[in-house]
Amino acid sequence: MNIPYRTRRKLHRLGLVLTVLLLIGTVIWLCWVVWLQRYVVYTDGGAELNFDRSANEVVGEVAQPPVAEANVRIFYNEGANAIDASNDLTQLNGYYITSDMFQNDMETVMLQIERLPAETPVMIEMKGAFGSFFYSSQLSDAVISQSTDIAAVATLLDRLQTKGFYTIAQVSSLRDRSFGLTHVSSGLYMLNRAGLWMDEGGMYWLDPTNAVTTSWISSVVLELRGMGFDEVVLTNFRFPDSDKYIFDGDKAAALQSAANTLNAACSADNFVLSFCVEDPAFTLPGERCRIYMENIDAGSLGATVNKATMEDPEIRMVFLSETGDTRYDEYSVLRSLTVSEEVEARKDS
Repeated sequence: MNIPYRTRRKLHRLGLVLTVLLLIGTVIWLCWVVWLQRYVVYTDGGAELNFDRSANEVVGEVAQPPVAEANVRIFYNEGANAIDASNDLTQLNGYYITSDMFQNDMETVMLQIERLPAETPVMIEMKGAFGSFFYSSQLSDAVISQSTDIAAVATLLDRLQTKGFYTIAQVSSLRDRSFGLTHVSSGLYMLNRAGLWMDEGGMYWLDPTNAVTTSWISSVVLELRGMGFDEVVLTNFRFPDSDKYIFDGDKAAALQSAANTLNAACSADNFVLSFCVEDPAFTLPGERCRIYMENIDAGSLGATVNKATMEDPEIRMVFLSETGDTRYDEYSVLRSLTVSEEVEARKDS
């Protein structure tokens, strides 16, 4: 439909007039709102207009600047619980708690914990090789253990921190059946590539060169760090001893690179990230790191320490022992909680 020229001109003028009137109305409305603000009174029942009050009237209490005190008392904490700003690593001499211990006899575990002095280093297994978590993890891929009393473990953890122990979380890292099952691309494949290789215990192993693998392990470490653990030790941080899976690279270099990645993601000034390895010459990725060694006979301690490349091996190399053999005392050692009564009695004698 064609609109005559004169009609279009009239409509155009009418549009301009309406636009100008709208702008004028908007300006008047804004001015009205600004002017009304001086008469708005806020009460418990809401806001209302009160045209009886003066625009210069002050309602409420006028704030006054605080009076400075001439003498301010400062408290200096120089007692046993004063903050240690040095954060230096020290030699460990403590105990470890396995999942079997708290699953089978939590009552005995709690009794043994109560007998230990404050500041004792205590390592507790928080994630096993099956991939089960022994605490209420909030990670999306976490599988909570169905054979564990999670509430009882939470009570145990609370007691460890209340007593002032140096707490260490033990985490199975590269041996993880559950995560390998749901993230096949991050695992080590069989030679025929039919699926993931499985060890004699029925467990899958993760590839340390895979970014998904290191991201998963980092997320576990960071969660435990956030829970207040002083240290996390990654067990099974190695390649399985077999030639039935595919991996063509340098295994030692792959583990070293993974350790560097994990340390960069998880390190903190008041936190220690450690690795349970087979090679005592393993290079630690940071100053606040340790290596843990297991199944080392007491008679081989000196020879094992001599192979270490880090400074202060007595502090940064920790041996795990099931016995109370006194030869371990020269080095950092964590013993099974089952021998704690024997070892503590020896200390008191």
